[in-house]
Formats: sequence, structure tokens, C-alpha cells
Amino acid sequence: MWTWFHKLASPPHFYRTAALLSPWFAVPGLALIAWGTWQGLFVVPMDYQQGDAFRIIYVHVPSAYLSLMAYMIMATGGAIGLIWRMKLSHAVAAAAAPIGAAFTFLALATGSIWGRPMWGTWWEWGDPRMMSELILLFLYFGYMALRAAIDDTAKADKASAVLAIVGVVNVVIVHFSVEWWSSLHQGQTVFKRGTMDADMKTALLIMILGFTLLFGSMLLRRIRTEVLYRERRTRWVRDMILSPKGGG
Repeated sequence: MWTWFHKLASPPHFYRTAALLSPWFAVPGLALIAWGTWQGLFVVPMDYQQGDAFRIIYVHVPSAYLSLMAYMIMATGGAIGLIWRMKLSHAVAAAAAPIGAAFTFLALATGSIWGRPMWGTWWEWGDPRMMSELILLFLYFGYMALRAAIDDTAKADKASAVLAIVGVVNVVIVHFSVEWWSSLHQGQTVFKRGTMDADMKTALLIMILGFTLLFGSMLLRRIRTEVLYRERRTRWVRDMILSPKGGG
């Protein structure tokens, strides 16, 4: 029953499968982002309170969502690698880290830009959502720095996995910070009825889906690179390089 799962966990099989799947994520993802951007910038009406400034939501919200999702993928990959000693899981975690860091930085940057006209400041050090998201960025940096500081791949996998798992606590804090403490950041609006115009919400959901698909394509490509690096001394990599078709 679980044959497909064990087969997918095989580095050479995953390497080939990821190459086939990546375009199927990237193409529709880019198409949805293009459509959502057009809708968000030129079609949906202005917000009655924030005017046109609210339109940055179409980049900020997907980026913030993916900053959390990427970390959970990283932590889950690390946990699976520790418990079941699945090397591919550690590769997934390592591949997700820089992408997650990039989306976290984008979420912080767009949030700061959005906050300037709305709150009158670029940054509020006392805001729990801002600070917990900043800590998330530092966790990404710490994870990548820890991996880079340990030459032995197996030891780096274990140490970084522990750090990633511990950091999940901060992901929970980021998500619930606006409910647990007083915050300048607005609360949950996307999935609450009556909080957004229907056209605004549709465009936002399209952008979230497009960003997610693009993230999936980027992750698959990075995992392939990580797998290739880890398996560089194995026979299947050598045979693939020496084959007439090349690396593929």
C-alpha cells in the first residue's frame, strides 16, 4: 500500500519526478499571479478606509502565509528525518529554508510599506505580529547558518532539525499574536464573512493560490539541487551525468 511513498522517498526517483512536476506548478502559478495582479491593481474597487494603499495586500498576505507554511514544511521535514531517518526529508527542509526566508523578508517589507500610511510609522517595535515575524526571519537565518557551520551533513541535518522543530512555537505565536495581544496589525479578515468585498477577496484568494503554486515549483527545483549535491558521489548521479541525455 505504501510502496508509492517509499518509491517517492528514493532520491533518484524524486529527482526525476520533481523535474516533471515543477512546470505544472510554475505555469499555472504565474498565470494566476498575473491575473490576480491585474484584478488587484486595476479592477477591484478602492477600500473605503485605506484607499488604494490596501492593494499591497495582494503581495503581503500571500508572502506572510508562505513564510509560515515554508517553516512548517522545514520543521516537518526535519522531524520526519529525525524519526524515520529519511534523508530526502532533510533535503526538503534544507531546500525550504532560503525560500521561506525570502517570503518572510517580503512579508516584513510589504507590511512596513503598508504600515507607513496606515499607522504613521514604518515599524513598531512593540507590535507582537511584527516582532514575531521578525523572529521568524532570524530563525530561518539561524537554521541556514547552523547548517553551513557543520561540515558533516548528517550532523548538520540533526542539529538543524532540532532547531526547526523548536522554532514551531514561534509560528504559533505569529499566527495567534493579533488575538492574544493588543496589536496594530488587523485581525483575521480573509475567511470571515462580511469583512471584505467579494471581488477583493476573490482576487486575494487567486493570488494566494498563485503564490503557493509558484512556491511549490521553486521548492521542487531547490530540492533537486539539494538531492544532487547530497548524492553527488553515488552511482546514479554519475551514470546520469555520463548518459547521452545529460542531467535532465
